[in-house]
Amino acid sequence: MSQTGLPPRRAAHYLLDQVTGEGKLMSELIGAGALAELEPADRARAQRLALDTLRGIDRADRMLKPYLQKAPPLSVQNVLRLGTVELSQGEAAHGVVNACVDMVGRDQRTAKMKGLVNAVLRKVAAGGPAAWAKLPPSRLPGWLRQPLVAAWGRDAVQAIELVQSAPPPLDLTPKGDAGAVAAAVGGEVLPTGSVRLTNAGQVTTLPGYDAGEWWVQDVAAAIPARVLAPRPGERVLDLCAAPGGKTMQLVAMGAQVTALDLSESRLPRIAANLARTGLTAEVMQADALTFDQGGWDAILLDAPCSATGTMRRHADLPYAKDGSEFGVLIDQQAAMIDHALTLLRPGGRLVFCTCSLLPDEGEVQVDEALARHPGLTVNHAALDLPGIDPAWVTEEGGLRLRPDFWAERGGMDGFYVASLTKPA
Repeated sequence: MSQTGLPPRRAAHYLLDQVTGEGKLMSELIGAGALAELEPADRARAQRLALDTLRGIDRADRMLKPYLQKAPPLSVQNVLRLGTVELSQGEAAHGVVNACVDMVGRDQRTAKMKGLVNAVLRKVAAGGPAAWAKLPPSRLPGWLRQPLVAAWGRDAVQAIELVQSAPPPLDLTPKGDAGAVAAAVGGEVLPTGSVRLTNAGQVTTLPGYDAGEWWVQDVAAAIPARVLAPRPGERVLDLCAAPGGKTMQLVAMGAQVTALDLSESRLPRIAANLARTGLTAEVMQADALTFDQGGWDAILLDAPCSATGTMRRHADLPYAKDGSEFGVLIDQQAAMIDHALTLLRPGGRLVFCTCSLLPDEGEVQVDEALARHPGLTVNHAALDLPGIDPAWVTEEGGLRLRPDFWAERGGMDGFYVASLTKPA
């Protein structure tokens, strides 16, 4: 076979081994140069192959099980998973099987399993996409599935798994007129004002990118700034601001924004996004828990969390994590809410949000904050926005967003958002 398909496949296999075997996140691996030696097209293909395989791991394992007497070493298992997913997508069996045999043969520890890989993948190829289509979507790992079933019920979790089995569309937040952006890029305007594209291709080549007319931001991630709804001239603090999508929204709405983030390495990304869009904000490196400049009209706190709401875009998360960090994150979120309230002027607004599907990182945080802070109130009117389904509003007055909402449109990230008002 031609060797043209090998580099991206080998890179995808490396990513899979690191995520499933070492608990690494793909963003960390790519940031450390895992794909640096590949051409741009091969880089994109490697990422797509790795993500498609991660989305379909459980499904691939079910396809493979009848042909394996026992589970092979993880590295070989990942080659088989990668090959199975490609075959399910209609890739030519000859090229996929040869590439997978080649990958196993390059490692002395697994070279003796070339025959197994060849035989198993040829059997999988005989079933092809039709056999794959009969299988249910991949189930989330138990450490995550169990608390989500407890929170939202089995039917909702199955609906989430169905949405997350497919690559997500691309969402843009327009700086100005959503209709004009949608017309230029060939997308649709969603009810909340974001623009959605399917099969978008290379983002930087889309009309309006160089002119800074929009930025990439999931529809759910764009809602917290809309909930905060700053009035022109208000002083707004964006805590934990990187990569800057919410900062740009707040500036575009007319606020005077200070964008703060703990990570110095992430600040240039905020500055670059502001520069491209022609928007201006003060960018600072500081710890949200020790920052002491007060008197803000409003604060947006997108707190560090489990990121379980972003799995449709980051399919590595369920396999790179195990839930062991939940407790630390929950405590940190509560501390951040308490500190942020001290930075507000009397009567000021705090929008708290997390890209989590876990109530302990959303609904429970607000319930407990209200109990800790007499006089603190939930601003229910802030959720009365275009496109917001009243069924998404929760008992304590926050907004619960889930990947299975708008499933027919491609879903959305999981998010929790609440607007709190400090006593005057």
